Amino acid sequence: METPEQIRDRLLARFPGAEISVVANPAPAAQHSLLLGHAPAVEIARFLRDDPTLKLDQCSNVTGIDWPEKEIVETTKSTVPDPAGGPPKVVETKIKRIQPGYLEVVYHLYSIALGHGPVILRLRTGNRTDAVTVPSLTPVWRACEFQEREVFDLFGVVLTGHPDLRRILMWDAFKDFPMRRDYVAPDDYEWEPTPHGDVLEKAKRHYPVPPAAAPVAPAAQEAPKA
Repeated sequence: METPEQIRDRLLARFPGAEISVVANPAPAAQHSLLLGHAPAVEIARFLRDDPTLKLDQCSNVTGIDWPEKEIVETTKSTVPDPAGGPPKVVETKIKRIQPGYLEVVYHLYSIALGHGPVILRLRTGNRTDAVTVPSLTPVWRACEFQEREVFDLFGVVLTGHPDLRRILMWDAFKDFPMRRDYVAPDDYEWEPTPHGDVLEKAKRHYPVPPAAAPVAPAAQEAPKA
């Protein structure tokens, strides 16, 4: 099978101007992926499915990833002369910058017809707040339908073009997205019919406080009998 770099080059030749880059995976498996821009993503997906040398006819897995905002420290080295006339000195300069957060949808593609894969695609949102839209690939691979709904439900990614985008695990009135890294679980656990353990301890904070019991007068002592 072609490498991600070879697939990227063929896609750029087929879709001039498209945003396509290889995201390296440093893990031992080295399953590198292709990051796609939004505009041609559906057309690129169809090409990958129908191209005779790839025939990526099966999407086995759709995953959401939350990348919160984080601080990046970049180190640069420069050489400066020694005022005392000695050898030049190497000076390190550290620059801090904030990398904005975003969400990703990751697709693992295989070819059942040719017996190869995976080819991994990534779609990335603009941020984690008001630019959380990416194109749905369900029109290309029907197996994406329920898994994209999970990404919508648990991460809050809006997949345009999905035929039935609604919650699939949480109820409609549920607030927030449980798989985001900054999600704070409620401590009342209304849905827990028999809270126990740590859940019970958290739930007790919302139990009504029982009224204080009235003090019980001590029993009168009987007079000694003659």
